[in-house]
Formats: sequence, structure tokens, C-alpha cells
Amino acid sequence: MGTVINFEERAVASLRARCAAAEEANQDLIAFARGHSGAVSSIHEAVLAAVEAEGFDHLIHIVTQDWPQILGLDAVAVALYAGERGMRADASGLQFVDPRVIQRSVARFEGVVLRGVKRGHPMFGPASSLIRAEALVRLDSEAPLPNGLLALGQRGEQGFETRHGSELLVFLGRVLTRCMGRWLIP
Repeated sequence: MGTVINFEERAVASLRARCAAAEEANQDLIAFARGHSGAVSSIHEAVLAAVEAEGFDHLIHIVTQDWPQILGLDAVAVALYAGERGMRADASGLQFVDPRVIQRSVARFEGVVLRGVKRGHPMFGPASSLIRAEALVRLDSEAPLPNGLLALGQRGEQGFETRHGSELLVFLGRVLTRCMGRWLIP
């Protein structure tokens, strides 16, 4: 007589393994959705704060002073140039800079750069030595409005590594650009 093969045990074991894998994938998806939802909520709050600015100086204050807390970041800096003038602003204040420095920085990428670093972008100013993860958002405008860079930084090495995050940051940069235009063009 031949040997009887028990397919039921193999089938049940296979189904259990597939169910476990599906459950793990489901938990990963839920974790991502919760994190993404939190990021969307933070971006919305940052946008609302920018829209409520009462002038250009107030807008820069909101971006450099309020956005770090709203977005859960350690540093936010803005660098702008128009013609022969350049400036950068961060939590320590406003400084004039050579516009060519900003132009070279934004010429290297389109949209957003998300990366881990040993030292943050120079536009972070005094905080650059503390930054280990940064998002650089290009700010593009039509003349006579300034162009520039929004720099978002964290001390922790994790963070800005998803495509979805970059789409949100592009949106944040576009809103900032439009808010600046609201106050810089009479």
C-alpha cells in the first residue's frame, strides 16, 4: 500500500503563515497611516499659522519661531534672494547674506531634498552643527518676488525619508511662497 500524505496540515500551516504576514502588513499600514495623518495635521496647522500672519515680518517670525514647535522640529530657517540682495532668518534672527550662496544651494535640486547629514545646511546658522536630518524645500517665485530655500532640521537621524513627506513639504513651500507674495507685493 502507498503512503497517505496529509495535505490538511500543510494547508493549515500555509494559511497561518499567510494570515500572520497579512496581519503584519496591516499593522505596518496602520502605523504609516497614523504617522502620515499626524504629518498632514501638522502641515495644516503650520499653513493656518502662516495664513494668519499680519505682515511679512510676522510671517518670518511664525516660520522660524512657531513652525519648529508645530512641526515637531528642532530648527527652521528661511533664506531668500532677489536681485543683488540675500537674507536668511532663523530662531536667532535675520542676517544679510550673499545671494549667490542661496542661489548655489537651490540650483542643486528641484522641489525637496530629504536627507540625513553629519552637519546641517549652512542656512541653519548656529544650529547647523546640531542637525542630523534635514529637509530643504526650494521656494520658487516669479519676479519681483524672492526665490530661496526653506530648511527644516532635526537633531535625530530619523525623519524625512518618504515620498509622501516630500509632497507635503512641497505644498508647505508653495503656501509659504504665496504668503510672502501677499505681503511683498502691494
